[in-house]
Amino acid sequence: MEDNHRKKQQQKGPESGVTRRHFLTGAGIGAAGLVAGAPVATGAAPTESAAIIEVGEMVPLTLRINGHPRLLLVEPRWSLAYVLREKLVMTGTKLGCDRGECGACTVLVDGVPRYSCMTLALEAEETEITTLEGLLEGEDLGDVQQAFKEHDAFQCGYCTPGQVMSVEGLLRSNPDPSLDEIRLGVSGNLCRCGAYPNIFKATRRAAELKRGKGDRS
Repeated sequence: MEDNHRKKQQQKGPESGVTRRHFLTGAGIGAAGLVAGAPVATGAAPTESAAIIEVGEMVPLTLRINGHPRLLLVEPRWSLAYVLREKLVMTGTKLGCDRGECGACTVLVDGVPRYSCMTLALEAEETEITTLEGLLEGEDLGDVQQAFKEHDAFQCGYCTPGQVMSVEGLLRSNPDPSLDEIRLGVSGNLCRCGAYPNIFKATRRAAELKRGKGDRS
């Protein structure tokens, strides 16, 4: 009886269900077919906009930084951080981890804090970029910079440019943030020295300065 049952199951073949092995094998073949067949299926000829750029080939780019247009040639793989520091010598933007974790390279793109190490320079075209240098008011410190100075909101200072830019971005969108909102606003910036309490105080002070309250000291 048992032998007859096994024979019947074997004769049924695919109708008896899909085994794990059959499923994985079939999925693998299907995926390979999709990859191999994709170019044939589209049948589209390369267009000018899809032209392949050779390694090392430079392309023209105009970046608007701190209110001024900057025209330069870049490799498509260059990050915004690299272009700012190495090509435009705007070293206020610091490069820390270079992988979007520490926040030292934060700049504002259309008023929003963004890691410049994770942003291609080409992505930033037709946007308004603000760097640490752009916060200066002539020869005077900007409100956030002044507040950081007053409250000693730094120790080694390496993360400070990114912290300042994140606070600037926060106050542009929220002129009077609560402590929890401040914590969230700088949560993408790491300070290994642990100066967070003073950074929070400096943010409150910067908010006052931006609202025209209090005197600079």
